[in-house]
Amino acid sequence: MQRLQQITAWLTSQFPGASFTLAPASADASFRRYFRATFPDRTLIVMDAPPTHEDCGPFLHIAGLFEQAGTHVPHIFAQDLERGFLLLSDLGNTTYLQALNADNARELYGAATDALIRIQLASRENELAPYDEALLRRELNLFPEWYVARHLGRVLDEKQTATLEAVFRRILDNNLAQPRVYVHRDYHSRNLMVIESPLLNPPPQAGEEANEKGDFLISPGILDFQDAVYGPITYDLVSLFKDAYLKWEEADTLDWLVRYWENARSAGLPVRGDFGEFYRDYEWMGVQRHLKVLGIFARLYHRDGKDGYLKDLPLVMEYLRRACERYGELKPLLNLLDELESMRASAGHPP
Repeated sequence: MQRLQQITAWLTSQFPGASFTLAPASADASFRRYFRATFPDRTLIVMDAPPTHEDCGPFLHIAGLFEQAGTHVPHIFAQDLERGFLLLSDLGNTTYLQALNADNARELYGAATDALIRIQLASRENELAPYDEALLRRELNLFPEWYVARHLGRVLDEKQTATLEAVFRRILDNNLAQPRVYVHRDYHSRNLMVIESPLLNPPPQAGEEANEKGDFLISPGILDFQDAVYGPITYDLVSLFKDAYLKWEEADTLDWLVRYWENARSAGLPVRGDFGEFYRDYEWMGVQRHLKVLGIFARLYHRDGKDGYLKDLPLVMEYLRRACERYGELKPLLNLLDELESMRASAGHPP
């Protein structure tokens, strides 16, 4: 209640004499909250990021980079970093998760990958923190710590630990060998907003796609980018097409991935020249992400009391197992997953 009163007072100081109402807009897995301020002539978003828990600096920095790249991110109108308040443009209410269906998926994902290409083309080394081995490994370690030990209640024996470490080494070697660009790190259907704007001259550029009627541009609004880093070029594609909250047929995602790869090559991005090699990188990057996500979702439940992510665990595990089935080097991980599943089932542990 005190934070809400502070936000109201801050907005009043920004717009003296103006009337407005405040209502919750959304929340995420962090301590950040968002409120929609409705004025007679427009709406704005207030980010509430308590300084004791959240640092607004990365959000401000990355918002500037992505905006300069020509993508739709929240524009920052005002800031009070001492109290952790940001006043942002409103990118609307409709997420990709809410809007996507079989009829519009190709169009919406095409717009999303075109916007991603814009971000990747703007990449500069040393501008963002590196997605280095230390960070990749910390993320991998979430799997044994939170999914295996806390969620399944199991401790890996010496042989299992050695197996997991050997697989981690192979995953890291692949991830670190990939070409590097700016990486959003959560480029998926919950963090992309559907934005339509009238189609005017000139015709659409990269990152903007005319819809079938030809009278609107689709250009996704991009949210939750404050953890962006400089790292593997396939990472955000995994977030997008192996979405923890939304499942598509592999034939469809392969089609969309090929389209990205072709456009990325044409734009001069450093993707692998052979699509088979590019796809292998994509799959192995997915293994890293899905091990991490299993750990994060378990941590959100056991540490933070957020059980809404438990229902998404089976799809993440399905992605992980499918990739492990395709590559002999990942078979030991698949065997370990089978062992853990057998132990879970025998103990009557819930999924």
